[in-house]
Amino acid sequence: MSDTACLYIVPTPIGNLSDISTRALEVLNTVDLIAAEDTRHSSRLLQHYGIQTRTISLHSHNESQRSKQLIEKLEAGISVALISDAGTPLISDPGYELVNECRLKNIKVSALPGPCALTTALSASGLPTDRFMFSGFLSLKKQAKEQALLDAANSNITQVFYESPRRVKDTLLLCKSILPASTRYTLAKELTKTFETYVTGSIDQVLDYLQADPSHEKGEFVFMLYTPLTCKNDIPSEAISLLEQLFEVLPPKKAASIVAQHYDLNKKSLYEYGLKAKENR
Repeated sequence: MSDTACLYIVPTPIGNLSDISTRALEVLNTVDLIAAEDTRHSSRLLQHYGIQTRTISLHSHNESQRSKQLIEKLEAGISVALISDAGTPLISDPGYELVNECRLKNIKVSALPGPCALTTALSASGLPTDRFMFSGFLSLKKQAKEQALLDAANSNITQVFYESPRRVKDTLLLCKSILPASTRYTLAKELTKTFETYVTGSIDQVLDYLQADPSHEKGEFVFMLYTPLTCKNDIPSEAISLLEQLFEVLPPKKAASIVAQHYDLNKKSLYEYGLKAKENR
């Protein structure tokens, strides 16, 4: 294998074309081949910067087959740059199979730093950033989505998701129905573009923005939430005692519902506290 053979992971702008780095342009100009998620989409960026490197598609529907072809080229000494439609490849985008196979075959992989909707949105969200979890897109299935959101609310760290314009409203309405009122949200869209928008606050404040104008539901969204842990001192000791006993014999939701009704407390907060207490035993 040639010493020059390398797979470069090259981030591209998520909106503003000026965000591409000098090094990224240099790599795209000098590699033998660019593997792009959508060659037609990427052609606009390449033409803008006068890059004439040959392109080939690598997307979710052809990744397995295309990865084998690219591995053969890399083993033959051809250098390849991997780009997605926007942002950093592999972050909720194709590329894992190719990179994994390169590692297994000891083919050099070099990742360039650069634009990513995840870190861009998180850094300006106003939510805690010392610890966070990114889970990509939420499930299309309601039960799985509901469980993911409940888990997110019980994690005590900022949770970051991507969401499509077709589903963002339903996701927020689901949050309103199942998550604690103390949960804080940030909805970010049109990142780095002219109409970049961040909305941070309670679920009602975020929903009010989304429903104020049909255009507010358009675009690709980064959806973030943070639920602070319920303080033990906010729950009477007798309620905690009963909750802990019921958690041993009943499903968590049922136990929280009984204690909430008996002591006139918030069911969601009891559920959240009970799960966290059980985890820490």
